[in-house]
Amino acid sequence: MQQFVAKSFLSLSKFHYLCTQTTEIMIRKTIVAAAMLAACSTATGQVEVRTEAQVTAASGDHNPLWLNANKYGLSSLDKTNGYVRAGAFRSKDNDSAKTWRWGAGLDVAVAGGFTSTAVVQQAYGEVQWKKGLLTLGSKEQPMELKNQELSSGPQTLGINARPLPGVRLSLPDYWTVPYTKGWLGLKGHISYGMMTDDRWQEDFTQGLSKHTKHTKVHTKAGYLRIGKDAKPVSVELGLEMACQFGGSSYADYTTHGLEWVDNEDGIKGMLRALIPSGGDAGEGIYENTSGNNLGSYLLRVNFNYDKWYLGVYADHFFEDHSQMFFIDFDGYGQGEEFNEWEDNRWFVYDLKDMLIGAELKLKKQHWLNSVVLEYVYTKYQSGPVYHDRTTSEPTHIGGRDGYYNHYIFTGWQHWGQAMGNPLYMSPLYNDDGSIEVKDNRFWAWHLGVSGNLLNGLHYRVLATYQKGYGSYYLPFPDPRHNVSIMGEATYRFPSSSRLHGWHIKGALGLDKGKLLGDNIGVQVTIGKRFELRTER
Repeated sequence: MQQFVAKSFLSLSKFHYLCTQTTEIMIRKTIVAAAMLAACSTATGQVEVRTEAQVTAASGDHNPLWLNANKYGLSSLDKTNGYVRAGAFRSKDNDSAKTWRWGAGLDVAVAGGFTSTAVVQQAYGEVQWKKGLLTLGSKEQPMELKNQELSSGPQTLGINARPLPGVRLSLPDYWTVPYTKGWLGLKGHISYGMMTDDRWQEDFTQGLSKHTKHTKVHTKAGYLRIGKDAKPVSVELGLEMACQFGGSSYADYTTHGLEWVDNEDGIKGMLRALIPSGGDAGEGIYENTSGNNLGSYLLRVNFNYDKWYLGVYADHFFEDHSQMFFIDFDGYGQGEEFNEWEDNRWFVYDLKDMLIGAELKLKKQHWLNSVVLEYVYTKYQSGPVYHDRTTSEPTHIGGRDGYYNHYIFTGWQHWGQAMGNPLYMSPLYNDDGSIEVKDNRFWAWHLGVSGNLLNGLHYRVLATYQKGYGSYYLPFPDPRHNVSIMGEATYRFPSSSRLHGWHIKGALGLDKGKLLGDNIGVQVTIGKRFELRTER
């Protein structure tokens, strides 16, 4: 412990130099950007400036899980890391009384111990007309149907990796379906973006294993709410889907070794990502769909009363047809007719893999506001057998799905962080230069608790137990266990204080076990928010 404390103070002193050298420059540039946004504003108090500095010091193999995970990728596994961050934001909600609304944001950081030193975390502009919203650029989007602060995270569209720059058309809030008397609401989005980690992939793999360039990402989601706002009980259903496509991949397409091959791109590639179809290079008669397709079925039941709220939810992940439809055709012919549909025979898959959770909010309690409990199971993956029809054996079984991995693309990751739930062990943990999720078969229990101990003093606690089995392709010789715990407290100075607008956050995290190693770390964050006002 003495060594850990000494290292922590050393890390803080090292990071102090970074802060003093970069903070003034970043704040000046941010204020200039904020002033430009304010000059375009038509009312007062419309541009918010946010500045923040963070330092993390840890001992062990890595930075602990919950000091790194679910921070939109602005984090690191390095034991000593930190950043200075500044941003200016003009919210579209300032035009809430208007039919046309607009917003913009610029959010940049200078980091140490990260996958890159200069980080453009957010840079976007958006225009809203009535319920429809068009967003251009990269923006941190919240997770849907889960607690933003306490959940372990969605399995498809998570908050664990850096946001992608792109174009997004959305209904961000529920739109009441006409002629349903308020009982049905719809929201969702469709987007096309691009991964920005080409250089990191090249450096991480040293060009010796699978990596990609100029990969595009398509996402879409739809959510249906059943129930009126005034009613205490409602049901929400959702479908989230994503596809990595286009660009080029340095991969083993034909078992003859690694080679560069161009993936289907352009308008055709975009359409096949929108409606999964086509196939990838080298698939031949076993053509499946073009790109790396994945998604989740979501369900949430809400019970909302005066003193308490309870939400019960489920998130089922799928990588292909077998877990999306739970059925596969298995009636192919024999011999030369092995590719022909001859018999009305089907193979049915089980529904086993799922995240199941419950969220309780106590509306009258300050010291204990919210409790989240989740169970995650991903071991099944359509079973341990994968076999496609041949002239000698017509059986078709589509198991060994390989969640978050793909044989051509680098899987569901960005800058080394899983883009869904962080309990899938991100490629950043790999020490062999491979970009793949090496532990995607696991089960885990996760608990999150939050509340307000005093006025302005907020806390949260996350605790996770996980048992990992590796993957079907590279199973662990023995299951690996892990316990990850984090305690965090944030104090925001009141309006009566001269330090109003400032906040300070402290967190202590630890991992224990063979899955992530034995790690302990502290994280300190200091930030200030203020508004730039203009008069017209």
